[in-house]
Amino acid sequence: MPARSGYIGAIVAFASAALITTSATAQKKYDPGASDGEIKIGNIMPYSGPASSYGVIGKTEAAFFRMINEQGGINGRKITFISYDDAYSPPKAIEQARKLVESDEVLLIFQALGTPSNSAIMKYMNAKKVPQLFVASGGTKFGDPKNFPWTMGFQPNYQSEGRIYAKYIRDKFPDSKIAVFWQNDDAGKDQFKGLKDGLGDKAGMIIADKSYEVSDPSIDSQIVALHRFRRRHLLLLGGAEGIGAGDPQSG
Repeated sequence: MPARSGYIGAIVAFASAALITTSATAQKKYDPGASDGEIKIGNIMPYSGPASSYGVIGKTEAAFFRMINEQGGINGRKITFISYDDAYSPPKAIEQARKLVESDEVLLIFQALGTPSNSAIMKYMNAKKVPQLFVASGGTKFGDPKNFPWTMGFQPNYQSEGRIYAKYIRDKFPDSKIAVFWQNDDAGKDQFKGLKDGLGDKAGMIIADKSYEVSDPSIDSQIVALHRFRRRHLLLLGGAEGIGAGDPQSG
């Protein structure tokens, strides 16, 4: 799951690119979702469900686009920002993506949040040739322009994040024993792979791991199981509400 601090940068980057593009385009030929007076942008966010704390990102983006409209829009074009709730559910994400593309006829889907949701809609978006722009996930799969040219990632990928954790542990705590608690989806698997790759010949420092589902009502059993191991560090790889981001010196 992504950190929130970089999202304004993504919005500014999009607005700047749109300004340059519309300034340079003289012809009156547009894809669905764009006209002389409007740019329709779609978005999918978990306003409810286990990752609802991230819904504030969608609200922030909506506020930013309102500000742009109040300042005259992009070369006179007002932004219509249509954001739907998927409750962090891949089937619901597919439903909302179809609604945005086929009913609302947006120009693109911008900053849909979450690895599971974006994974679910990626093939559909590429088949429809509608941009899946600035994906709000660090999943490694979202940086594959050869196979998915209509999908563009945004943040550093989760494998790189895992390698950063590994370097810090190797440098600062070379004799540690690590228990890893990871989210059972592509995000958690990417982070875990990066951690193991980064530890390299020190991967044996990992003495236990347990996974969790975002929908799990409780993680007590996994924590109890990990607590049985004599470890110095518990590393949590994931980001759903209530799970936490990490405890570098647990135990």
